[in-house]
Amino acid sequence: MQQHFDSVTYALGSAEIEAQLENTQPLPIFSEEALRFLPAFSARILADAEAKAYPDVVTLGFWCRPAALRQMQKLYDAERSRLGRGIVFHIAPSNVAVNFAYSCLAAFLAGNASIVRLPSKDFPQVDVLCRIFAQTLVDFPALLPYFLFVRYGHVQEVNEHYSWMCQTRVVWGGDATIEAIRRAALSPRTNEITFADRHSLAVIDAPAYLAAEDKERIAQDFYNDTYLSDQNACTAPRFVVWLGAAEKVKVAQNLFWRTLHALVKDRYTLQGVQAVDKLTQVYRLGACFEVRQVPMEDNLITRVCVAELTEELAAYRPGSGFFIEYRAQELAEIRPLCGISCQTLSYYGVERETLLRAVLAMRPAGVDRIVPMGRTMDFALVWDGVDLIRTMSRVISTI
Repeated sequence: MQQHFDSVTYALGSAEIEAQLENTQPLPIFSEEALRFLPAFSARILADAEAKAYPDVVTLGFWCRPAALRQMQKLYDAERSRLGRGIVFHIAPSNVAVNFAYSCLAAFLAGNASIVRLPSKDFPQVDVLCRIFAQTLVDFPALLPYFLFVRYGHVQEVNEHYSWMCQTRVVWGGDATIEAIRRAALSPRTNEITFADRHSLAVIDAPAYLAAEDKERIAQDFYNDTYLSDQNACTAPRFVVWLGAAEKVKVAQNLFWRTLHALVKDRYTLQGVQAVDKLTQVYRLGACFEVRQVPMEDNLITRVCVAELTEELAAYRPGSGFFIEYRAQELAEIRPLCGISCQTLSYYGVERETLLRAVLAMRPAGVDRIVPMGRTMDFALVWDGVDLIRTMSRVISTI
């Protein structure tokens, strides 16, 4: 039975659309409907003057181009007997603007309708994308019941309502959010996907960096991985591990951070509260570990070198350009950071296969992604080790 909540506002859809959701039919994975809608949505993003001001929105547009969709679909060509589970209820993270769109588009590719609780933070990208979703749906009126975007505060009754409606619940946003949302019961056949608090690290080979001619591009890639999200995204490296002899590492560090600083100074604004938080983190680290803060000309980049890597360091969650550095003689030394909370390992100057073999030899509880520097925020249908298409769909088996 449809309920009305005064606390809910609709950014896309309406109470009438919501009332239709329970009668919406699941689609096959990579359905004809999805493979028509997503390219149209992509084309509107890439042609939209306002969207072009936001790199993360443009990246989303490229992600759902026809060529990209064909590459994604190849992974599931042998599984054409899959249907969507029904309705997916998404709790979007408050710190990443476009994540909600990736999440619901992945659900649509898996054959589902979506109810999306939008980020609580006021991102202009969210408004741009809601507008483009609405404009695209004008040409696809039959798909209106598959996209419902809502805003509401911390209202348990609403959480319970949408949780009971859905067949899959997807919770982004960390441990505290997961704990709060799990107070709302799910129906017996509903499954749940959760994305908890994670940390990430970058590995840089010092000799390779020193030999590189494109140090400005490397700085841009690292900036995109970190400062674009204020290091709030789980994908953003907090730890930078350098490989190489001490003298090589020292020269590489000076060049790397100096080149990055020129970029940060031109593009990034540090707020007073962020500066205070960074200072607090320095004191906390200094109280518990053997550390050395590296002097910098201002507070835009904060560097703290540690004498050894320990599992306890993973609990520190600095942001706003705060980096914990370590020089390693071999890749095996990163193992203490590769526990269950470790998500993304980015790299520069290290062979991908060498890195993969080293990680597999460690048999870590974490590390779900190994990506080149500059690619940490690239969304994929396998995220945090979870295959979103398979988890948000069901297979009809035959004998």
